[in-house]
Amino acid sequence: MEDNKNKDYLIEAPEEKVYLIGLNLSRGETAEEETQRSLEELAELVEACGGQTLGGTYQNRPAPDPSTYIGRGKLEEASREAESLGCTTLVFDDELSGSQMRNIQEVSKLKVLDRTSVILDIFANRAQSKEGKLQVELAQYEYRLSRVQLINESMDRLGGGIGSRGPGESQLETDRRHVRERITKLRRDLKEVSKRRQNKREKRQETGQTTVAVVGYTNAGKSTLINLLAEADLFAMDQVFATLDATARDLRLPDGSHVMLVDTVGFIRKLPHQLVEAFHSTLEEVSDADLILHVVDIADPEAEGQIALVEEELRRLEAAQKPRILVLNKMDLLAEDEQPRFLHEKTQPEHFRVQPVSAMTGEGTQDLLNSIAEMLAFRQKTYQLSLPYEESTLYAYIKDNGNLLEEKFLDGHMELYFNLDKRLSGPVERYLEKNA
Repeated sequence: MEDNKNKDYLIEAPEEKVYLIGLNLSRGETAEEETQRSLEELAELVEACGGQTLGGTYQNRPAPDPSTYIGRGKLEEASREAESLGCTTLVFDDELSGSQMRNIQEVSKLKVLDRTSVILDIFANRAQSKEGKLQVELAQYEYRLSRVQLINESMDRLGGGIGSRGPGESQLETDRRHVRERITKLRRDLKEVSKRRQNKREKRQETGQTTVAVVGYTNAGKSTLINLLAEADLFAMDQVFATLDATARDLRLPDGSHVMLVDTVGFIRKLPHQLVEAFHSTLEEVSDADLILHVVDIADPEAEGQIALVEEELRRLEAAQKPRILVLNKMDLLAEDEQPRFLHEKTQPEHFRVQPVSAMTGEGTQDLLNSIAEMLAFRQKTYQLSLPYEESTLYAYIKDNGNLLEEKFLDGHMELYFNLDKRLSGPVERYLEKNA
């Protein structure tokens, strides 16, 4: 496996020398190739949290070994190779149980991490908002709790005698109690934050604010695209999980209407369930959105698999039936003969479209904006209204909340031609009914 040079990202500690270990449980022509790609992605994750991958291997098995994940013989072989390369840490491509970690460490005499702990480390390093930090800390404690319990249960099975008494057992019980207490407090704090987020969503709905959720596989270019469309300044970097905190930016569409672009955390293979649960309130933004932009890095060899993974997550969030635009980003990096296979037939053009773009060059972004406006047009109603000057309050309301396409100031009245979100049309409809 090729060495990975670390990209400096808020990390001052020396690089950790890492050896990767995976497991192929599938059969078929592409099974081992998929396992290798998963290990390559794991190397990117290791790099993102300040490590350097020096080598790796994987084992073909029908099922994980319950004791050492890949079997003792293969583990001993991998440990010798890792040591010969100067590695200090083994990183496994799946989540390990506490007992597996303990057994592997006893055999290898090396530090042992799994994919979940690496992802949690990245999230802990990059969460900036109060909500993001709470979410990540909760996920970390829940991950730790399961391992404290496993160790404690092992102690309990020993009964009385050597190894079951003294400060060791007391400390484990204290650790478990501390973790439970901290989890309870974090859940309580997150519940309050979630209430505030829900109140904001309800306020947006009351004011007729249309929201567009931007989703995609990590490093697909979501933040770069939002910066381009909304002239924003979100942090963007060519690295997995460069941004984590949910952000919202105002976007003006070609028809003059305004929508709120909401960024979300990127998805990835084997995303730890602790993170999915902890980020529940953030991911609810997707479920409540009026339109979803699914951004995919079309130049990635794994693009089709990444599309399928995100679509599965949308189904889990009960958002798969929402109007959606599949945004094929980085089209400038794809050969022309490769492009048509992604521009597949649109079976429901009113609910689903495919739009090729390049967030770096700007190519296709105007067509994307037009598509967003067209797909949200069902929320707009067009009015042609003759309004007396004394109705200045209603005029101000129309200017603040609608898209004023044309206005003429005549003797005694104004002629207004405008679009207005149907959810905000109450004052205008009441005026028309009163003056019918």
